Formats: sequence, C-alpha cells, structure tokens
Amino acid sequence: METDFYEMVYELVRLIPRGRVSSYGAIAKSLGAGGTARMVGYAMRHAGTAYPPVPAHRVVNSSGLLTGKFHFDPPEAMEERLAAEGVSVKDNKVVDFKKVHWDPRKEL
Repeated sequence: METDFYEMVYELVRLIPRGRVSSYGAIAKSLGAGGTARMVGYAMRHAGTAYPPVPAHRVVNSSGLLTGKFHFDPPEAMEERLAAEGVSVKDNKVVDFKKVHWDPRKEL
C-alpha cells in the first residue's frame, strides 16, 4: 500500500514544470490524502531510485523552505538544481514562493 502511494506521489511530482515548485501538503491534498504531507516527504526521500526519474528538488515545505536538502548528495544539490531551472533561493528558502508555487488542484 505504501508503494502504491509513493508511485502516485511520483507521478504527480513528475508533472511539476521546470522553474516551479510544489509543497508536500499541496501534493498530499491533490491525492485526496490531506494531512499526509509527511508521507509525501517520505516518498521524496526514496525518490532517488524511482524510474523514470522524479524531480524531488521541486518539492519544498509549505513556506518554501528546502527541508529535503539533506537527502541530496551534496545537500547543496537541491538548491543548485532549482537555480538551474530559474528558481531563486535565498537562505534555504524559495524566493517569491507564492509566485512559483504549483498547486496541482488548481493547475491540473
């Protein structure tokens, strides 16, 4: 059952456009599982082995903080990947978070 949830999360995260970010909570709510943002975080922690690849760097917390960065090697990789896509980060937080936030419930 956990694996099925992870796969649903991965499918949704693969839809986040380059240059945009989403949050654990927005993804959980979109899957009809509000209150399970932490489970989305667990899924992102294991996304490195998923195929096709999952752009886990595009998932941040509800205030735009790069809370998952310590699961990247090196931790700076999350910010570097976002920067390469045009997402500005300052002090481990996405700049203009509301502007670049992608909410699947509104955009799909």
